[in-house]
Amino acid sequence: MNEEIEINTAYIQLGQFLKLANILETGGMVKLFLADYQVLVNGEPENRRGRKLYPGDLVEIEEVGSFTVAKQK
Repeated sequence: MNEEIEINTAYIQLGQFLKLANILETGGMVKLFLADYQVLVNGEPENRRGRKLYPGDLVEIEEVGSFTVAKQK
């Protein structure tokens, strides 16, 4: 299932996105999470918590699901 996550800025960093999507509770958990789970951004493996995500980007996380970044209306 693909869930749409709305942002009200031009972009969001991957670490912030994981918190916004309620996947992680704190930013301190991001580095460990990215080491333990495969995260794909637009089909490419990603392990940088500072990766900028823009509206239209697709984030797929193993054992969690897929999410689309959307501009808040």
